[in-house]
Amino acid sequence: MSTRPSDGSPSPRRICVFCASSTGSSPEYAELATRVGRSLVERGYGVVYGGANRGLMGRVADAALEAGGEVLGVLPFGLQAMEVAHEGLTQLEIVDTLHERKARMMELSSGFLVLPGGHGTLEEFFEVLTWLQLAIHDHPVGVLNHGGFYDHILAHLDHVVTQGLLRPEHRDLLLADPSLDGILDAMERYQAPPRPTWATRPRP
Repeated sequence: MSTRPSDGSPSPRRICVFCASSTGSSPEYAELATRVGRSLVERGYGVVYGGANRGLMGRVADAALEAGGEVLGVLPFGLQAMEVAHEGLTQLEIVDTLHERKARMMELSSGFLVLPGGHGTLEEFFEVLTWLQLAIHDHPVGVLNHGGFYDHILAHLDHVVTQGLLRPEHRDLLLADPSLDGILDAMERYQAPPRPTWATRPRP
């Protein structure tokens, strides 16, 4: 797994997890989130996430903490005021906006793992994938496609390639696997492509 952000400085071994702030209609989602939190710690990773105490987000954090891991949360002030902040984290950072939250989560992380979720999860997922395409970072972006949850999204990306709107090499930046061990193994093997010359060119 790449451990070097776009500015060349070393990054810690932390995985940023994007997932729902609700638990969903099936208990298997909560069970999956618990396994993710525990497995990341067992593999020697810290966890970065959105800082909430509820939903799949809270399950990931609780499992990682129970396993003795480091858990860093980044929460916008407005959500803290709604009393959704997890008070038992290793570190909780409060920021002003969602934009600041995402930028800070990227700074803290050396990889991104996407679990089942809704609008917010999808928005975070596609933003960090776009940042990878644009060489803003060079960390792996992995989708845990549990039970085929993201089959339709992955198929849509393939469709976009066939329509000439996404380059195959950019489609290949995204990792996906139906099993937790499979996606974590793929993320650990990931090697970022060479940075494009325009991304390394200094500003005049």
